[in-house]
Amino acid sequence: MRSGTSPSVIAATALQPTLDHVPAQGAPDVPAQSAPDGADASHPAAGPTPTEAAVSNGVAVSNGVMVSNGVSVSPGVGTSNGVMISNGVAASNGVAASNGVAASNGVAASNGVAASNGTAKSNGTAVSRAATSPAGSVLSHVTVIPHGSAAQARVGSGSNGATGSNGTSGSDGTSGSNGTSGSNGTASPTVIHGSGSAVAASTGTVAAPVAPAAAAPPAVSGLAAVNAKIRAYVALMKLRVVELLLVTTVPVMMLADRGMPSLWLIAVTLVAGTLAAGSANTINCYVDRDIDQVMARTKRRPLVRATVTPTEALVFGIVIGIVSTLMFGLLVNWPSALLADGAIAFYVFVYTLGLKRRTPSNIVIGGAAGCFPVLIGWSAVTGTVGWSAVLLFAVVFFWTPPHFWALAMKFRDDYAAAGIPMLPVVAPVEVVTRRILGYSYAMVAASLALVPVAHTGPIYLVSAVVVGAWFLAEAHRIDRRTRRGGDPRPMRLFHMSITYLTLLFIAIAVTAVV
Repeated sequence: MRSGTSPSVIAATALQPTLDHVPAQGAPDVPAQSAPDGADASHPAAGPTPTEAAVSNGVAVSNGVMVSNGVSVSPGVGTSNGVMISNGVAASNGVAASNGVAASNGVAASNGVAASNGTAKSNGTAVSRAATSPAGSVLSHVTVIPHGSAAQARVGSGSNGATGSNGTSGSDGTSGSNGTSGSNGTASPTVIHGSGSAVAASTGTVAAPVAPAAAAPPAVSGLAAVNAKIRAYVALMKLRVVELLLVTTVPVMMLADRGMPSLWLIAVTLVAGTLAAGSANTINCYVDRDIDQVMARTKRRPLVRATVTPTEALVFGIVIGIVSTLMFGLLVNWPSALLADGAIAFYVFVYTLGLKRRTPSNIVIGGAAGCFPVLIGWSAVTGTVGWSAVLLFAVVFFWTPPHFWALAMKFRDDYAAAGIPMLPVVAPVEVVTRRILGYSYAMVAASLALVPVAHTGPIYLVSAVVVGAWFLAEAHRIDRRTRRGGDPRPMRLFHMSITYLTLLFIAIAVTAVV
């Protein structure tokens, strides 16, 4: 408001239509006191308010206008605790506002929305230049908190007694607190910290919430860097999967030897077999790095987290594959080396590159790569592949689909998001559970066929019948639950399948030494 302009003129001309709907009330009598420095006590106004400048508890009255905490009130408007109310409506500079919301500079506001320089705000957004001091100083640099975020605000006030008060507004018209006085008309910009975001405003400018800056990862160097790289390479090999494959290798070696082979042979076979499986898994991670990053189950793999580069992973996979081949060929025999190379090639080229992204039969055919350890274990001892090894290959082959489909049922959304046509993604769950049941029967049948071929004896026979019946009961349960519309709880079958295979091959090992 320019100096010399009468508040009465503003009230009578610009804003009279706004006040038409507000019933007039008389203002309470204010005891006359001497005006403070900087307060204009001239030009007495008509009406029931005092004609002389008065101060009561820090509240100045000038020209019939009561000022409290830097907010002006036009004649006929009462005060309560420094808030100017008339029928629930606050007024400033003779301007009426609706819904109990203060207005400034001739702009009315409603629904808890303040205004600044004629610009309407919403959702409790704070404003600048919200009040005028008795000497005409304008408050500025009001800090804004979007949507009512809690904060501790400091608002710089103008000079000549203009006091900053409640300069920060929250949502729904709630005012902030902790106003402080400025000097010499200098306004202080303020930074608000509230609800995890930093917001700054100056001269009525609203700042959007800023997310807290992510902390930079700590620098890793020296021995720590080497250890981190080693752990990343080991993770690429998926040793938890390799562990299950090795469980099938040693019992088959014992069955082929009809006793306990040399510990040296077992050790070399296990190490070389681990490297072969690790090579296949590492190259699989290299090929699938694009889909691993969109699947929750695989998003922590080293290539997704960039702890190794794709080139490093590919080179590592090829190198350990070559080392595996040389270990088998030079320390065991070349048939075992060829079988190991066949397993790597089948897993990478047939399953990963050929089938995985193209057909729901991917795991049925591609799962054959996981059956090679029984052939390698048998050939490591005998140098050939016998019928007993073929039957054990069949056991693992028929075991793989129920095992993996149960896992794919759990992570169906992951595979769907990655565009992998696993059977649970492309077929109804009833179809999946029926196929699980069918492959389970084929698996148990292959395990029992080993009895006459390998002459395993009664210990293995009883064990195969018991664990086979246990697995079939669970396969029937998951199928029955699905047909009834219940939760199939597939992970129960998944974990049971691991236990089944372990117990069956332990029975083979016991049979070999008894």
